[in-house]
Amino acid sequence: MELINSLYEEMAALSWVDWTATITALLYVGLAARANSWCWFWGIISCSLWAYASYSFYDLYLDALLQLFYVVMAFVGLYNWKRGGEGQGQEEKAISRVSTKQHTLYIIGGTVLAIVFGYVFSEYTPAAATYWDAFTTIFSVLATFMLVQKQLDNWLYWIVIDAIYTGLYFSRGAYLFTILMIIYTIIAMFAFLKWRKLLLKQI
Repeated sequence: MELINSLYEEMAALSWVDWTATITALLYVGLAARANSWCWFWGIISCSLWAYASYSFYDLYLDALLQLFYVVMAFVGLYNWKRGGEGQGQEEKAISRVSTKQHTLYIIGGTVLAIVFGYVFSEYTPAAATYWDAFTTIFSVLATFMLVQKQLDNWLYWIVIDAIYTGLYFSRGAYLFTILMIIYTIIAMFAFLKWRKLLLKQI
């Protein structure tokens, strides 16, 4: 009952900016799961609103900067997906895979950076769950770069990232965002299977 009351209070406290950002974020993820280039349009709207909300409502300046990074990457992704194809007469970028060497570099490099950032924010700021937050932030950036390149493996990273975000938000009592991350995790699973089918058709 307490959980339901907390969720209701969270939802009642949300502004139109929060709701619009959430709805457009779901549209973005849903279309991205289908490899639809229109996903980036909704991503631009969603992340712009999140940046505004993080800065104006919640004093989360680093998160606001991260959302602005996502906005820039959305423009890059839109161009890359529509005009990044290789070969004669090909405009749409094809789905590709990440090599084992790249995976190794991403995982080792991302983990080291997460530990460093987690330690710095743990020691010198009052931030909560610093290592969790650092891990999800660093690997979210890496996964975004992979998504922009239309690499299938980005969804494997998002499955792990969103699952960790689920635990992080739940531990902080942010139950609405917990539910949202559960939805994201499920969509990421669906997206991996969908993209893998599309990749096999390309071969």
